[in-house]
Amino acid sequence: MTYCVGLKLNAGLVLLSDTRTNAGLDNIACYRKMYFFEEPGERVVVVMTAGSLSVTQTTLARLDEAITDEMADETTSIMLAPTMLQVATIIGDTLSRTRREIIEQCRDLTQQASASMIVAGQRKGGDMRMFLIYPEGNFIEATEDTPFLQIGEHKYGKPILDRVVTPATSLADAQKAVLLSMDSTLRSNLSVGMPLDLAIIEKDACAITARRRILDGDADFMRMSAAWSAALRESFVKVTI
Repeated sequence: MTYCVGLKLNAGLVLLSDTRTNAGLDNIACYRKMYFFEEPGERVVVVMTAGSLSVTQTTLARLDEAITDEMADETTSIMLAPTMLQVATIIGDTLSRTRREIIEQCRDLTQQASASMIVAGQRKGGDMRMFLIYPEGNFIEATEDTPFLQIGEHKYGKPILDRVVTPATSLADAQKAVLLSMDSTLRSNLSVGMPLDLAIIEKDACAITARRRILDGDADFMRMSAAWSAALRESFVKVTI
């Protein structure tokens, strides 16, 4: 399992993913879940993944291959697509096709082959957009009413996002929100784990503004986690019924 979350705000995009992959109690590994496709100043696309590694890695390999193909055009390459909507369509189609092929290959096994993705970014002259792509290839988009999207083990980290995140949230506060959302998930589900990958894309930058890997034992993350726990305990004591 994994946990990935993306925020689409007036000021930009904030994206966070863990790196744990769990294929059983004795088979836990670390795999990157956040991938970057970037031509600074022209376009930036970030893809976060959850689900079967065979599906997600094959899908991403095919997207990479399509970008470098001599015959690539706006219908096949996410780096040539004229809009973020078309980018999401290409990725959705590739994910759906890959999933169907792997399911067919494993039809006699009990192995599951499912995956979902969050796709976010902006091209020069276009709007920032963020989509959640389902295993079947269809997708939904983040809106002003719902400015965040999650995939994977999302239930533990959702309450704080519901309470504090709006389109007007600053990028600094948004980073706190996604990190605390992840902290809640880390505490409640062992299938989500460090290190974490954090990326910031400021509006109209069309490039990764900031990128950070947070390792296990990171002093700043531990300090924030401890302060949040203390604040919750203090607030709990003050509440009356």
